[in-house]
Amino acid sequence: MDKKLISRKKPSFPISGKLQKYLTKYSRNVVMPVFYDDLLRYSGAVEVYDKSGKDTLWIRVYYPEVERNEIDLSLKKIYAILHADGSDESIPFLNVDAIDYCTFGNSKPFRVKIRNILNDNYMYMYIKRADASRVFGLELEHLLSPDRINFLVYKDTLVEEHIQGIPGDVFMNSGYKHFSSRDQKQLSKEFVKFNERCIIRLLGDMRSYNYVIVPTHDFDQVQYRIRAIDFDQQCYEGAFKVYMPQFLKENKLFVDMVGENLQEASINQYKIEERSAISKRIIRVHDRVLALLECMSEDAISTPEKVETLRKDLLEYTKDVKFKKCDSMGALLKVAFDFVVRNYENVNQYVIH
Repeated sequence: MDKKLISRKKPSFPISGKLQKYLTKYSRNVVMPVFYDDLLRYSGAVEVYDKSGKDTLWIRVYYPEVERNEIDLSLKKIYAILHADGSDESIPFLNVDAIDYCTFGNSKPFRVKIRNILNDNYMYMYIKRADASRVFGLELEHLLSPDRINFLVYKDTLVEEHIQGIPGDVFMNSGYKHFSSRDQKQLSKEFVKFNERCIIRLLGDMRSYNYVIVPTHDFDQVQYRIRAIDFDQQCYEGAFKVYMPQFLKENKLFVDMVGENLQEASINQYKIEERSAISKRIIRVHDRVLALLECMSEDAISTPEKVETLRKDLLEYTKDVKFKKCDSMGALLKVAFDFVVRNYENVNQYVIH
């Protein structure tokens, strides 16, 4: 794929007042005791290496002693809000083991490792600068994917739960040829469905390191799922191919595996299954999806040039003349959802008006 199709640096878009109200209505907008900018005031850092000694491009940050206790307490409170009822009851049993800062990418997140000292179990959460594109992507993931996701927004700070799984590039670089025939076929099926999911909801830049493979043991076999972990490119780019993981060169191993293991009829059947599943989810949370799309339609989360390019691509791809009137990314996504519901579930009464 031509690298020019993906912007090298995507700008961060502010959270609008209407989106803030939406987030408040659905308990996403919660007062938090620490901001992203507070974590930037670290006094020192060291590089973080993986088990093989390779630089991970994360650094472990340290704070002045006078500030560390306050920061730790605030992070524990955020964890309690994200994963529990927000009360202080669990705080004495939590410990902040590490705070890491990512030095590459658009969001430059902090990764916080929280450990329960009673049982030594730990979990991660990410603290980032709030970006409207990412918030829309997270909410759409929660509403329309097979998985739920927790996140919180407060002013210019975004907190996300960690999504567990094996990064797609790490998983596939070990060589899919050693997987059993059954595993290859199931992974191929999941990639087809994941690809279709990204296309329908216009989630872009799903290169192999932006999603994870989640294996689940079920009796005498392993089931696989593919989950997106980066939502920065929700409805931003203009080229429609950016929203098709199959055309990203980093996914070539997956594409090859699909070609070797699935017939065209099976691929088409899995696409229909995924469109049907998404249309049912849209119907089930119709009012909430509509409210979110209204926010997106009023927000500028891309450039007019990219909106125009994507409008033309979607019109050519679907032949749906309703795309001609779209002047925002939210409007494009609304027509795309209407198209899916209308053509694959045949329930016109649920078209989003």
